[in-house]
Amino acid sequence: MMRTVKRLHPAFRDDIGDLVTRRPVPGPAIGHVGAFLFLNHHGPQTYPPNNRGLPFGPHPHRGFETVTFILDGELAHTDSAGHASIIRAGGIQWMTAGSGIVHAEVSPADFKRDGGPMEILQLWVNLPARLKMTAPRYVGAQAAAIPTVATDGATVHLISGDFGGTSGVVDSLTGVFLCWVEIEAGGSVTFDHLAGREVFLYGGRGMFHVEGTAVPHFHLAELTPGDSVTITADAPALFLFGHAAPIDETIVAHGPFVMNSEAEIRQAFLDYQAGKFGVAEIVEA
Repeated sequence: MMRTVKRLHPAFRDDIGDLVTRRPVPGPAIGHVGAFLFLNHHGPQTYPPNNRGLPFGPHPHRGFETVTFILDGELAHTDSAGHASIIRAGGIQWMTAGSGIVHAEVSPADFKRDGGPMEILQLWVNLPARLKMTAPRYVGAQAAAIPTVATDGATVHLISGDFGGTSGVVDSLTGVFLCWVEIEAGGSVTFDHLAGREVFLYGGRGMFHVEGTAVPHFHLAELTPGDSVTITADAPALFLFGHAAPIDETIVAHGPFVMNSEAEIRQAFLDYQAGKFGVAEIVEA
């Protein structure tokens, strides 16, 4: 059975200073899509020379994972587990906050000096209770390291999971499938084996169609149940696609922490304030 569009959810503007930001989830009519908790779409915009860059200085997380897609521009990452990288256009970073981490996501010094285009998607992915206190980890991959699979007029940039006989660059702890897709005019791509999975589909650029329903950019498509979904386009478009097993657990989120109870949230704040998450230095080079 093919999946169809049940409802479209527009992203709403929630700018962070001079950073253009849109958020489709959580939204007025949808709290989360299974394990997919939150998406911020920053940009597209062009920063002038001598800009302040991205505003995400050191801050804590516990209980989930962040997946960041750098569609344009650059992103400098550091964290309290000792990871540091500068990821450029077409690359991704996947951080498992797990038991607790402090990280910073800012613009490198050369980007702040020279300016340039910037567009970033950041997705929060839930962890089940059994993994919420797992050790933090980080994977950063430039565009050249990310496998691509060509279909009928579409290119699948494979982040995690398997597609077309190819495996993604990240081995997800919970079997999450994630990719972003560039689709040409007249292109088509089908994703199978979706029975019982929660599907995340967000239009980042252009417009595509699901079984005759148009999905404009800056919209999340909530889909009906089914085994497969086919996505087509009449003009070039870009979208984020993922699916994951349901997590049938209570979600309690407060600020930078996502746990299963209020008591666990309080403990997360206490542990962070006690310095148990460590310190992240900001990359300037």
